[in-house]
Amino acid sequence: MKVFSLALLTLLLVALWTGSQGISLRSRYSTCCYKEMFVRQKIPAFLIRSYQKTPSHCSRRAVRVELLKGKKFCVDPEERWFQQYRQQQESTSTTT
Repeated sequence: MKVFSLALLTLLLVALWTGSQGISLRSRYSTCCYKEMFVRQKIPAFLIRSYQKTPSHCSRRAVRVELLKGKKFCVDPEERWFQQYRQQQESTSTTT
């Protein structure tokens, strides 16, 4: 009976540990953008709340754009419309 209890306790601890490790791995990569997450069409500037580059550990270089309503999309930072938007934002912030 002691062996069974010890085995059950060990199994429970392993399950809890791997579950917590899975959460930390998912959260690390949740800021990455994958091929199917990219938006190709232009997003109107007035709808954009903020944007953020993806971390260097991500496999694709991208920018995560957050809209006013909270939705987030991935954009190729080389897209012409996004470069124009970014330049406009930078010039606006340096003049104020």
